[in-house]
Amino acid sequence: MGHRLNGRTRWFRAWAAGFVLAAASLSCQGPSAPNEYIEPPPAHGAFDYQLGGAYEPPASTRTVVRDREARPAKGVYSVCYVNAFQAQPQELSWWRKRHDDLLLHDREGAEIVDQDWGEALLDISTSAKRSRLAAIVGEWIDSCAVDGFQAVEPDNLDSYTRSEGLLDRRDAAAFAELLADRAHASGLAVAQKNTAELTPQDKRIGFDFAVAEECGRHDECGVYEEAYGPHVLAVEYRAADFDATCKHWGHKLSVLLRDRDLRRADEHGYLYRACTAQRAE
Repeated sequence: MGHRLNGRTRWFRAWAAGFVLAAASLSCQGPSAPNEYIEPPPAHGAFDYQLGGAYEPPASTRTVVRDREARPAKGVYSVCYVNAFQAQPQELSWWRKRHDDLLLHDREGAEIVDQDWGEALLDISTSAKRSRLAAIVGEWIDSCAVDGFQAVEPDNLDSYTRSEGLLDRRDAAAFAELLADRAHASGLAVAQKNTAELTPQDKRIGFDFAVAEECGRHDECGVYEEAYGPHVLAVEYRAADFDATCKHWGHKLSVLLRDRDLRRADEHGYLYRACTAQRAE
């Protein structure tokens, strides 16, 4: 799973990640310690959400979000997407072979799966399991930093809502705090992804900004804006929702319209519109 690396590249990444973590441990005290060199994405800047595949960003783009398997976009603030709370379908066999006990199982032993995406949930129910998972996901976060990303977006914070009652918000918050610590130690800003109902607690966890899907459609943009100010990347997938969100929030937040499949610019059905609402001074 992850990048295919030659020996020299693997050695360099391990060395660089270890150097960053060692330096951070000397300068930071406690969880999510502030770091003057960590900055969230530019406020009020056009951005692009490229999880379906990397391509040249549209003109005037200031922030780009890409999957951890992709390279960061050149010349812009780059955010690294990591599926931190669930297992990617193509990686499920790896999890089963290496860490089956870190997949969430019901009382009959069946895996708990996010049916919308076919992703097995990770078991964050205990401190010991959260620590082991943080070590695995933490390596991905370190690689984001070594690759040149400035921030990380850990996805599926809300997976506990799909856990059939086996996980709760305290489990999610505790694991998220470990990931925020690791991101900050690697010099990365870290995003809250969706889950508006946890925003007051998420801010204490150590998140620096938010990536909010359809906050206009669900009337949640104000929750994120109250917590993170202008450092909110709001993605809408329906034109009417985008128009309304741009009108009401475009002067405060960065608002984008994308096709729901997040296609590349050279694919049929690709959709991209950046909000150009007058920014407030």
